[in-house]
Amino acid sequence: MSTDGPVADLHLHTTASDGRLTLDTLPTAARAGGVEVVAVTDHDRYHPQLDAPVVEREGVTIVHGIELRVDAGDRRVDLLGYGVEQTDALTAEVERLQQDRVERARKIVDAVEETTGVHLDIDIHHGIGRPHIAHAIDASDAPYDYQGAFDDLIGADGPCYVPRALPTFDDGVGILREACDVVSLAHPFRYRDPAFALELCADLDAVERYYPYGYEVDTDLLDEAIETYDLLATGGSDAHDDTLGKAGLPAAEFERFAAEISGL
Repeated sequence: MSTDGPVADLHLHTTASDGRLTLDTLPTAARAGGVEVVAVTDHDRYHPQLDAPVVEREGVTIVHGIELRVDAGDRRVDLLGYGVEQTDALTAEVERLQQDRVERARKIVDAVEETTGVHLDIDIHHGIGRPHIAHAIDASDAPYDYQGAFDDLIGADGPCYVPRALPTFDDGVGILREACDVVSLAHPFRYRDPAFALELCADLDAVERYYPYGYEVDTDLLDEAIETYDLLATGGSDAHDDTLGKAGLPAAEFERFAAEISGL
């Protein structure tokens, strides 16, 4: 694998889900991060202002993407779709998931308010996720900061956690294959069983090879999966702020990826 610096950051979030970037601020952030190409991959939602699989903004190439969480049986994993075209099936699933997010957020907020006795100042909107609620908890009179909100209240084992109604892995892959040019497994070493997650790549086009975990991972296991399943490599910072380029594709891998994306 190439060790060159990244030219493309293919995993970031905007205000359409739980990020801080907008399409107007994105080009400046990309230039500051030293990347020429970015992919907008908002959670369970394609960006409403991107009307083509690839667009140009102020000299920066933006790939329209999506990050879709799916239920893979004993595990839940995230899929990244690149080169989004708005099919009927994808639109229907996005709308269902966004409504589920809203209903789930209301239930979580109600549970937090009942548990803590405080009122949360929060706008429940499409694209809302637990990070929004954690920020509201941090800003309230409750004795929890942002991380404490996850650790003690709204994390998967917390008293205020509410599960989501996710598509199955097979359904999610099918929807993304119809709508996207490339379907990738996101951040395999963030799951409890990376080897199990990587086995799912047998049904995918790519795997996120470059990611800022902040801890050591078994790159040999990753590269073995890439070779076994003939996968493309993807990579990105998973930015929810405006710092891009912490991870991404070097030029050689980007050329392979770009060859599969319409208009890139």
